[in-house]
This record gives sequence, structure tokens and C-alpha cells, in this order.
Amino acid sequence: MNKEKFVGRLIIALVFVMIAAIAGQVRRMHNEEHGKLSVVSPTQERSGGMGWGSGSGCSVSTQGYKSGEPEVLVRFKPSLSEEDIDDLTDGLNDVVEDRVEAVEGLTAIDDLDNRDPAMVAAQYRALPEVLYAEPNYTIKLEPVADFNGRDGSRRVARAYVPHRENDSAANDPMFGDQWALDNTGQRDGSTGVDVRAIEAWKTTQGSRDVVVAVIDTGVNYVHPDLADNIWVRPANVPAYTDAELGDVDDRFGFNAIDNLRDPMDDNGHGSHCAGIIGAVGNNNIGIAGINWQVQIMPLKFLSRTGSGNLKDAIEAINYVIERRKAGVPVSVISASWGSTQRSKALEDIIKKAGDAGILFIAASGNSSANADRRPHYPSNYPGVLSVAALNRFGRLASFSNYGAKTVHVAAPGAEIISTWLGGDYFEASGTSMATPYVAGVAGLVLAENPDFTTEELRARLLDTVDKSDDLTGKVTSGGRINAAHAVAGK
Repeated sequence: MNKEKFVGRLIIALVFVMIAAIAGQVRRMHNEEHGKLSVVSPTQERSGGMGWGSGSGCSVSTQGYKSGEPEVLVRFKPSLSEEDIDDLTDGLNDVVEDRVEAVEGLTAIDDLDNRDPAMVAAQYRALPEVLYAEPNYTIKLEPVADFNGRDGSRRVARAYVPHRENDSAANDPMFGDQWALDNTGQRDGSTGVDVRAIEAWKTTQGSRDVVVAVIDTGVNYVHPDLADNIWVRPANVPAYTDAELGDVDDRFGFNAIDNLRDPMDDNGHGSHCAGIIGAVGNNNIGIAGINWQVQIMPLKFLSRTGSGNLKDAIEAINYVIERRKAGVPVSVISASWGSTQRSKALEDIIKKAGDAGILFIAASGNSSANADRRPHYPSNYPGVLSVAALNRFGRLASFSNYGAKTVHVAAPGAEIISTWLGGDYFEASGTSMATPYVAGVAGLVLAENPDFTTEELRARLLDTVDKSDDLTGKVTSGGRINAAHAVAGK
């Protein structure tokens, strides 16, 4: 080949390389800005303009990577010191973003070369010092249709008019429409198909000594129906401090997205879940929570748009564990989110929560799927209490996941009214709504049995259900949560 031809071909090759590099950079910039599109199931086809869609839902996508967050979660072998890990990551042009205190060796790593997270995880998995490594997946809330196939929610104004006259059980104006607590056949539902709340309240209406953590989009802790039941860090408990994240102002809980800000909800989903657990009862305002008195600990890892990531979810759970170690009596985590993507890191931190005496209650998912065959996480992890959703007729909601081996109990989850942003209320459907009913009943049980272990609490919830033919073979307990029986222990 003569010199002129060689130079000409070399120039052409360089041009192609430059074009490919520019295209690759454009793709990376697009993915970092927008994330990858999530797959939406048929029951999740409608969405609205209110952050988590006009339906509620607990399902999430674990596609893509959120720009500005660590790319991978790596668990190193216990034999490695922090200095060894720092030296190893430095050699790969990476930096340790955070160390998860509750799980020895679990580390969030930021790749300074901004390579594809899957490639970075594969690189770490190949190292003999590593137990496992996985990408920091994006998590997104997705909408759900209700059991009639209609849009699963509707906005409820402050001046909401009850469908029927209230009775003496609670003077909250919307109580008459809370079929999950007292089903009198509202909207042609089945009378008596509820969680037996009124009977349970004759024994206990909850306790300020019980703390339930809600890990979600945060909680609207100034809502007039929630404010009196929000956990506030006691004066004798020091502010949360993390070696990598520094001092955190956790007066009202924790924000894993931005550790310098509080966990105020700017989406609505977390506030809706919190109201089911503990909207102040009998205060002549709005609705009644299943606990009239309780402390709700707000944890935020999902943003205004309902988007977050795996690392922030783990960090929020780690916070709950650390607060319990500091003396806060938090014994329940309510998690109304999940996906089909398995994470060893998430499984490990949930196990540590259980070891610390915290019962983790999670939504089974909204894909109408058998979770025994198509696992859903975190609800399918060992030790987690998985919750399916019921409609007002006492039947499994059409969107709800189920599983004779992996889904444990059912609770109301269709057309549920609860607290929202501002001073508003919202009606929604999903296993997202069913999960806090079980967490709320757990709170009532703890009010009467404050020394219960996690195993005792779990057993009490599952052994006292209302059996149902419709749930036989669908959930392991074969029944619907029963607050009255759970509190009484029979």
C-alpha cells in the first residue's frame, strides 16, 4: 500500500471513530437525563400528571441509572479493611460514595470514568475480594387500574361529602367511606368485609410508644390529619451521623435522596400510605387511620416524580436500623414498592433489619402475577411479610399479585381514601394501599404487646386472619387481616 492510500484510509478510520464516540456520548447524555423506559404491564397502562400516576400502584421499574448517583453496590469480603477497599477503588479510578453500616462490606461506588454500570459491576465481580456487585438500578412508581378496569383513583376535595351518615365509631367526616375499616356495603360492596377495626378499637386505638417507618416518597408531616402522629426525634436521641454523608438533620425522619433536606413528601404516595396507618382518629377531620395514635417515621427515597434508586432505598433502611440501635422503638417498616429485579444488597439489608427486631412488610405487586412463579422483590425475600390487595367485595383485586408460598396475607387495597399533599385527600388502588393496613394492624398489636419479637408479631398477624375461600391457594394464610383478632390474640 502506498503512503497516500494509507494516510487516506487512516483519516477515514479516524473520522468513523470520532463519529462513533460522539454518538455514544449523546446516548449516554440522553440516558443520564431521561433514564431508560420502563416496561408497563396491561394493568399499569394509565398514568396521570400527579407524579406516581393517576392510579396508585406499588410496582416499580429497575431500568437504567440515575445520573449523579453511585453506579454500583459492591459487597467486599469481611477480611478487607476500609483502607484496603479505598486502595482497591482508587486503583480503578473509582471512589467510595458511602458505606452501609448495617451490612459489613457493603459499599456504594461512584465510577469516575462514567462507564456503563453493568460493566463496572462485572469488573468488581471478577475480583477475588468481592462477594457480589450489582448496578444501582433506578426505581420508579407506576400506576395501576382498579378491579373494574377503571382509573384506579380520584381526587377528593377538602369539602368532601360523606356517602352516608357517620356513626359513633369515629367522628371523622370521611369515615363513612372508609370501607376497609367499616364495610357497610358502600358502593354496593359486601357488608362486613373489612379489617374489623371498630372491634379492635374497643381494646386499643394505638400508642404513641409505637413507631412505624414508611419508606416511600416521604410523608406530608404537616397535614392536619397526620401532624400529631408524626415521629419527631426525641431530645435524648442524637442527630443521625454517617461517616461518609456527615451530620443529618433528621428531626422528622430521613431523606436518602438529599441528606441535607427533610423527608417532606412532594409526590403524595407516601402520605397516602401514612394516612392508612395513622391518620389521627376521632379528631373531626378527614379520615381515621387504623391507629388513632402512633408515631409515623417518614423516610424518603423516591422523588417528586416517583423515581429513586436501589442505593437510596438501602440507605433509608439502614437509617431505620441505626435509629433503633440508638433507642428509637421502631419495630415495623412499611414498603409499598417493588419490582421483579432481585438485589442481593437489598436482601441483605432487609435481613439485617429483621435481625435488629424490625418487621419488614411489603407490597406483593400489581401485575396480576403468581409470585411463586414470577418473583417480586422485596416482597419475595425471606423474612418479609408480603401483602396482596382485596376489593370491597372481599375478593382478590384483579391487579394484585398472589402466591400460595410467597404472598402471606391480604388486605383492602382498592378504592382507598387517605391523606395527600397540602390538606387534601385522595382515593387510590393498589397493593401499595393494602400494605399499610397490615403495617397499621401490626402497630395496634404492638400497642398491646410492646415486647413482642419480630417472629411473634409476624405469627400473630398471620394466625388471626379471616379465612376466605377466595384466598385459599392465593396467600399462605388463606385469609384477610383481622385487627380485632390480632389484638386479642385469637
